[in-house]
Amino acid sequence: QVQLVESGGGLVQAGGSLRLSCAASGRTFSSYAMGWFRQAPGKEREFVAAISRSGGSVSFADSMGGRFDISRDNAKNTAYLQMNSLKPEDTAVYSCAALWTIGEYAEKRSDKYTYWGQGTQVTVSS
Repeated sequence: QVQLVESGGGLVQAGGSLRLSCAASGRTFSSYAMGWFRQAPGKEREFVAAISRSGGSVSFADSMGGRFDISRDNAKNTAYLQMNSLKPEDTAVYSCAALWTIGEYAEKRSDKYTYWGQGTQVTVSS
């Protein structure tokens, strides 16, 4: 069982930056690939970024345009999403998710993830 708690969301002006954190419970954080997803009102959940269990492999949604970065600190049981050059269209609830894996891969599909956080709101004003 893994519990995930996101933090770091808030209101930011367009062009600004935010760093989201995802704190995980348990002692086996390094056995989980981590993903970030977002859902805007009236839209489906979409993939943002993912990172493998050791951090050696990452993947990003093409639509992020290289503005986001994902990282993790296994010693702190925490994953991060650094968001730069934010746009109003980035406004959404951002959620982190965990997937127990054996291999080193960064999963993009939300239906593969087992554990989810409650989400944190990110609002970008124009």
